[in-house]
Amino acid sequence: MTATIAGTVGTTRALAEFLSDIGYRDLPPAVVDEGYRATLDWLGSALAGALEPPARIAQRLVQGLGAGDESTVLGAGRGSAPAAALANGVASHILELDDVHKGSTLHAAAPVISAALAVAERERASGRALTLAIALGYDAALRIGEAVNPSHYRYWHPTGTAATFGSAAAVGSILRLTSAQMLDALGTAGTQAAGLWEFNADGAMSKHLHPGKAAFNGVLAADLARLGFTGATRILEGERGFFRATSTGYDPSRVTDRLGEQWKITENCYKLHSCCAHTHTAIDVALDIRARHGWTARDALDAIAHVDLETYGAGYDIVNDPKPSTPYRAKFSIAYCTAAALLEGRVGLEQFSPDRFGDDGILEPSIAALLPRVRVSVRDDLTRAYPARWPTNVIVTLRDGCVERGMNDFPRGNPEYPVSTETLEDKFVRLVGPRYGEAFARRALDTVRSLGESADVAATLHGLG
Repeated sequence: MTATIAGTVGTTRALAEFLSDIGYRDLPPAVVDEGYRATLDWLGSALAGALEPPARIAQRLVQGLGAGDESTVLGAGRGSAPAAALANGVASHILELDDVHKGSTLHAAAPVISAALAVAERERASGRALTLAIALGYDAALRIGEAVNPSHYRYWHPTGTAATFGSAAAVGSILRLTSAQMLDALGTAGTQAAGLWEFNADGAMSKHLHPGKAAFNGVLAADLARLGFTGATRILEGERGFFRATSTGYDPSRVTDRLGEQWKITENCYKLHSCCAHTHTAIDVALDIRARHGWTARDALDAIAHVDLETYGAGYDIVNDPKPSTPYRAKFSIAYCTAAALLEGRVGLEQFSPDRFGDDGILEPSIAALLPRVRVSVRDDLTRAYPARWPTNVIVTLRDGCVERGMNDFPRGNPEYPVSTETLEDKFVRLVGPRYGEAFARRALDTVRSLGESADVAATLHGLG
């Protein structure tokens, strides 16, 4: 499937035909392997996030969305497939440890895997069918996200918008929709695609809702299509379609370029810090500087005169809070995250503990002392490099006049700086073990390892609710 074919039959139809024609045997081994890594990483975030207040609210809500014993609602028993997709989608995006893709600036696992797994359980699908669905869901979501990025990102959260298409594609694959039905599913998904960045002004829970709703809407779109419910056939490229409505600089060719040859799931980035991905390049550079000096928190605080961060505009717009007053806002503060990295050598969940914040702002003394010394600015050349690169320059000026500099284009966890599967498995156990017990964490890890070759996803997942 190529861009030339798309020009003949339309972008949406070309994508639908690809999604309905591809089979598990068409997946390269690297794509199958990445499906395991993505599912493992998603499940760790989802299980840990399922115990957080926003997830508990969503779980209470979905109990009234139609009783059912179709699918696992992580941390809360069972429910209908759409309900499970919604609740698990919310849960998996709360801790800011779920995956991300740089070209589309989209978190695919939370919406796509939440939808695919819920319906795979309901349909008693095989692990191979699930693996295929996840790969296709990532492809649809990330390609559409790339097509509208970066202008789309100014107002729209791609995890809520473009990922709605990915969720529909994944579910449609499990349901074995025909190309005509898949086209309807994409049309119905696109008319539901939503998610605005305004939530960030308040630190609202809407960000968690976006992947949950994208997962729910993907299930709804594909289920409706299977029953004959029609959708717009040119939802992407139409005169009043997704591209024109949500982007000022869209490129439809990004959807079909090397379709079936370059699998987007292999471009996945796995997060090692529990905060917004736009802070991660700065964090990694700061950690390197700290390690070179062998600083303790006291050493760093005494040594540093000030820190200058130069970054790209799209990221700055999201993470420019200079004095965050809540854990959530701190996750979207590049200044806070860099200060924590320099002082503590880690930006994990504990750096966003509620007891570090109060009515007057940051209570942790060393970070409160360093933060006023951190200055953030935008560099035009770095802005032009985004989204192909996520560059940040870190300049640490010491009290003795020495200057430490570091710059990188990508955070660790990207394909350019990959993390091993063993690292992801360790991350999984560290997330799940303290919350559910070590034995459960190990059992859950074994479950994911066996999922790809399972004859019945529902039976394999039994007991994870």
